[in-house]
Amino acid sequence: MSKPNYLESLERDGFVLIPSVLTPAQITTLRTASKETIDLARSGNWAWVRTLPKQFPPWNIEPGVNPAAGGIWGVQFLMHPKLPNSPTFIKNYFSSAIIDVVKQLLECEDEDLVMELFNLLIRPDRDFELRWHRDDIEATATAEEELERLKEPAWHAQWNLSLYDDDSLIVVPGSHKRARTDVERNADPFAKDIPGEIKVQMKAGDVVFYNNNILHRGAYVSSQERMTLHGSMGHVGGSNLRARNVLQHGIGEWVSDIDLSVLGEKDQKRAEDMRERLLSMGQYDEKTMGYSLNG
Repeated sequence: MSKPNYLESLERDGFVLIPSVLTPAQITTLRTASKETIDLARSGNWAWVRTLPKQFPPWNIEPGVNPAAGGIWGVQFLMHPKLPNSPTFIKNYFSSAIIDVVKQLLECEDEDLVMELFNLLIRPDRDFELRWHRDDIEATATAEEELERLKEPAWHAQWNLSLYDDDSLIVVPGSHKRARTDVERNADPFAKDIPGEIKVQMKAGDVVFYNNNILHRGAYVSSQERMTLHGSMGHVGGSNLRARNVLQHGIGEWVSDIDLSVLGEKDQKRAEDMRERLLSMGQYDEKTMGYSLNG
């Protein structure tokens, strides 16, 4: 049997939904690790969180103040060496279920892969919505500027892997290939009636890979459990194009200390090489490069 052509779907629609990449046992293990991680964050014992009502980094984190006190909608840095459950998340990030798809989408081999980000999107403390956006193109961009950026290779694969049913991601299929229409450009940032928009319907264990410059937003409900692993991997060809998008999150401060020995020998070597390629981006100053988006 031939492999599904995930790349064809991604290029056509800007996203591809792949069902059941996790076994029931893997879902249970990851749910347990995620719950413990969320509890740690909500208690104020994990500083790296996505705070309400802020959409993009930097999030509101002050020394001596519980960063979760005002509510959170995500937990950052799942592979951080100081996070108790990081081994469980590391195994998932570098699993063949993820990497095999990434290599197909990026049309590359192991030696091209770059370690990037791995975070957890969670049930918010109150209902919360993200505005329509592209991850690395400002809303103020002209149509010409949008088209110029969209011509560039993605140089990354980005995904949401759901541990509970999740329909939070809303996308406009095909919008990764074109500038915004006049309707999209002039719409309310939180509009619920953009022509062609769809909710990506995910079951527990499903993963959706999507172009981060597809026109998309999120709508999160406080009454509905959510544990969705949110990751990205890069292609070495992206180099400085991906540097800001990745390093703006502060991963460069601790990535050298990630314990990759929890992986098998072959996977560990591949992961170490991926980390070295990320570290080669270290020539870019994280504190002065700015942020891809603000707000």
